[in-house]
Amino acid sequence: MITPAQCRAARALINWSQLELATAARVGVVTVRQFEIGAAEPRNATADAIERALIGAGVIFVPENGEGPGVRLKKDRPE
Repeated sequence: MITPAQCRAARALINWSQLELATAARVGVVTVRQFEIGAAEPRNATADAIERALIGAGVIFVPENGEGPGVRLKKDRPE
């Protein structure tokens, strides 16, 4: 599962608002907001939907590798 920081960073990379992510993931904007501030951990299906929406927009999630988890963009991401 992605971290709240990865979610915020991923949105910044693709210039999406919380509402745009919520719409793409088909979840509530409050769900995205609460996840990103660490106030609530979404259900697995909801977290997967958020992650899939960001991946679909061209985000690659980098797992923990001693330097911490991160994000980057695909070279040929959709516009």
